[in-house]
Amino acid sequence: MNSKYLTALSACILTVSMVTGCGTIGSEENRLILGTTDQLEYSADTPSPLDPAAAYDIGAWNIMRNVFQTLLRPPRMAGGRPSPEAAEECHFIDGKETEFSCTLRDGLQFSDGGPVTSKDVKYSIERVLRIKYAGGPYGLLENVSMVEEHDSRVIIFHLKRPDATFPYKLSTPVASIVSGKYYPSSKLRKGFEANGTGPYTMKVNSKGNQGRSVRFIRNLKYKGTLAVRNTRIDLNIFKSAEDMSRALKKTEIDVATRSFTSIQVRDLQWREDDTINVYQSPSLETRYLVFNSKNSAVAKKSVRQAVAQLINRSSIVQKVYPATGRELHSIIPAFMFGHVNSFSNKYGEPSVEKAKRLLAADRVETPVRLTLNYTTDHYGSATKQEFEEIRSQLDESGLFDVDIKGVGWSRFSTERLGKDYPVYGMGWFPDYSDADGFLSPFLGKRNDFENEPSSLIRDVLLPQAQRERNRAHAVDSLEAIQNSVADDVWFVPLWQGVQFVAAQNYVTGVELAVNSSSELQVWELRRGLPSE
Repeated sequence: MNSKYLTALSACILTVSMVTGCGTIGSEENRLILGTTDQLEYSADTPSPLDPAAAYDIGAWNIMRNVFQTLLRPPRMAGGRPSPEAAEECHFIDGKETEFSCTLRDGLQFSDGGPVTSKDVKYSIERVLRIKYAGGPYGLLENVSMVEEHDSRVIIFHLKRPDATFPYKLSTPVASIVSGKYYPSSKLRKGFEANGTGPYTMKVNSKGNQGRSVRFIRNLKYKGTLAVRNTRIDLNIFKSAEDMSRALKKTEIDVATRSFTSIQVRDLQWREDDTINVYQSPSLETRYLVFNSKNSAVAKKSVRQAVAQLINRSSIVQKVYPATGRELHSIIPAFMFGHVNSFSNKYGEPSVEKAKRLLAADRVETPVRLTLNYTTDHYGSATKQEFEEIRSQLDESGLFDVDIKGVGWSRFSTERLGKDYPVYGMGWFPDYSDADGFLSPFLGKRNDFENEPSSLIRDVLLPQAQRERNRAHAVDSLEAIQNSVADDVWFVPLWQGVQFVAAQNYVTGVELAVNSSSELQVWELRRGLPSE
């Protein structure tokens, strides 16, 4: 078994210290080819897949993090704090967590050579707030009441409500610094173009509206904290994990990132030769069933609770994700501070009798007819099998009559926000590595699901949790939120991912290339000598 397993501890030990500047690697050409199954496309529904005001999925963000800069960069490990990136320092300037100041690094430039000032930061944030793209990341910044240019390098954010998690939100791609030269103030930039101040420039190779590959070239004008260890990265986009795995075995690509099936993982781990190394690490990737508050089929709490009572997570993981998943019993994943197993605490083991009593007490006629919707091309090829297993569990109870329907992501991502999907499957990669990254986007006033959260969560518990700068003081509010979610059941947690990256044995930095939030950090990769 020729695999390398990376635990959270070894990831911490192996962390390479960051240095200020662009990480000079001399004149040597150091190029690598990566593979991913994250699709990149634009359509009438999603015309701007790489615009910070609109993009809100892991595949797009993994491209954008390498092209754009944010004032702060995400923590390297779950539970850490954001650190300066385009800013040389940031801090709250009041005792109420409502005013946050950042000072830009001196000499920042866009990739075309234009200077970056606080005016550009103000423009970038206000542009997101002005556009308010439906289904986009606007909700992460909705608490900003005013952006103040103190001088050419100092910017001050004034918040409507206290929010100690605001620095985390500034580290996400929604807060990318853009130029008004390329990004209109009140409308989206269409297509695959992207220009920023990050460690790379990029160009998408496409056919029609489909991206086939992305080329990243080291940006010599970049000024920040990342040590760039290569000169060029080509990210090839594959239609399936099987195609990506075959390309890795044929050495057509150097590194395979997202997403592997359990079959591919086991096949790569048990190869007879040692030319490919497989790295495993914890992941905050999660999967949920989402009930649509706009659809009358799931309006009754008893129907939602009955589904929660019947779901057998162990069976889903064992049959569909034996190597790449583990059971999840809360809206907040395990390994995240504040997590409690709220669903298992409330519902216990799957039980037909308990579900039957829930429906009978509410005089719900059975079988309840439900349609479960899922995306066919965004979370990997196992998604269909997962939904077939869920359908089987609900149908076998005799309490539900379930149909399942799959559509492509470009349709799914917009249609789910309407009223036609009563229940749908949604994956989540945290916007930032704090428990709030699994709460505000789900339950906040401007949430990504356009559901109406309970007033207790929205007006009391969530603000209480957000205002605590010492996150340990938020634990009681976090537990109360999770218990409320388990009772209301607008979301049913299913499973949490285990993350794998596979690479040819001459590639170094692989253990750092994808963090616990599944963020792709291609600057860490370098072609070296084959490992022993």
